[in-house]
Amino acid sequence: MCDYSLHHVATRPARVGDKLVSSSFPNSITRGFTAVGDPHVAVCLMPGTEIAFEREVECEPTLGFLPKRKVGERVARFRQVDLDHPGVHHDALEFPNGQVVLLTRICEGQHATVLQLPATGQGEHAAGRAAEPARAEEQAQDPIAV
Repeated sequence: MCDYSLHHVATRPARVGDKLVSSSFPNSITRGFTAVGDPHVAVCLMPGTEIAFEREVECEPTLGFLPKRKVGERVARFRQVDLDHPGVHHDALEFPNGQVVLLTRICEGQHATVLQLPATGQGEHAAGRAAEPARAEEQAQDPIAV
């Protein structure tokens, strides 16, 4: 899910191991990620995707005349915010220290690697089915559960 896909930018989904760089896009005020070496294609992260930056993350201040600020973290989880407000940016990064920063505020040129993609509904459903026989087996061995 890419906010910036709405701005007529070519996109592709993220893959584990992708090397990304924070970028802005032509004719857009939005920032996002591109693959290293392919600056014209936005790489879309699904909510729950985990990424690791090469260095401590820097972001633009809320007031443009203030200096850039460091988040104090190198690992983040992609999420979406303010989905009930269609006219605002939704793509954000949540850091272990609790900070949530809109992706469009992340400074350009920062390199990151996709560590993990979120589980899909189908995978979770299959895992749930696989766990059911184990629970039935446990109940058969536990006289209190019978």
